[in-house]
Amino acid sequence: MIIDWHNHFYPEAYLKGLKEESGYARVERDAQGRLLIHYEGDYNVVVGPHIDLVDRIKGMDRGGIDMQVLTLTTPSVERERPETGVRLARMANDGYSRIVEDHPDRFTALAALPLQDPAAAAEELERAVRDLGLRGGTFMSNVAGKPLDSKELAPVYERAVKLDVPLYIHPTSPINSRSMEDYRLVPILGFGVDTSLAVLRLLFSGTLERLPKLKLVASHLGGVYPYLRGRIETGYNAYPECKANISKPPGHYLKKVWVDSIIYDNDVLMSTLAYLGPGKIVLGSDDPHQIGDIDKAVGRIKSLDIPEGEKQMILGENSAKLLKL
Repeated sequence: MIIDWHNHFYPEAYLKGLKEESGYARVERDAQGRLLIHYEGDYNVVVGPHIDLVDRIKGMDRGGIDMQVLTLTTPSVERERPETGVRLARMANDGYSRIVEDHPDRFTALAALPLQDPAAAAEELERAVRDLGLRGGTFMSNVAGKPLDSKELAPVYERAVKLDVPLYIHPTSPINSRSMEDYRLVPILGFGVDTSLAVLRLLFSGTLERLPKLKLVASHLGGVYPYLRGRIETGYNAYPECKANISKPPGHYLKKVWVDSIIYDNDVLMSTLAYLGPGKIVLGSDDPHQIGDIDKAVGRIKSLDIPEGEKQMILGENSAKLLKL
């Protein structure tokens, strides 16, 4: 089975809630009649497969994808007022549950989490997994500017370990995106930087050491940290601050984090594959965003000069194990 881990869908109730709420996200139509969702630093153009399952399944079939792991993309829920975030998360997760129930052979999903209220986020993760049949949760790469190693988020990580489900780190507007507001540099550069910042803070804060059974998946092939691996190890050896909370070199922890394959470039993909191994990469398409790759995502993996068994791991086996499918 070929499983696309990285893709996005806006459940109807969630989108309706965004339109009705006056908060962080703004929903409007542009001069061309396109539906846009604006948020700090960027915007999304909502197209058919974001909201229409018939269009989405057509794209999956065209791209040779058997199943998708549905997730909420930006603006998600964690930057709204706490009560609004909880309400929107429940709307999204209930919507995902209905889709999975109606199409169990084509879709599974990860829960949206109201991380601005960590206690509520932990409870929503448990509700989504135990009551709705979802397979884990999605973390945006920061919570309204707070890094993911913030102590108040510990109960959410602990609940994920207790439930034995993965958490997916997806980027949002970076902690400092002021200089990235032009040229769409937030999605081009900022997303990868913020994902890596989140992972490295979880590493050096000792979160990954304290919770060795925590299952993390980082989007966009991990952002930029796989290419900085030499500098990360050198910094660990040089700076006492890097050793304060961890007992092993950074690579020990980084090689326990899964990444998805949506990077568009096979040379870059092969470099990360050499570092992490085939067991830590899952297929991603970023469908149906403007820079999505659904028509080429599977073919890129099949074209790699690696053994067929490793290709199958990336295309579906690793996701199936993580999600217990």
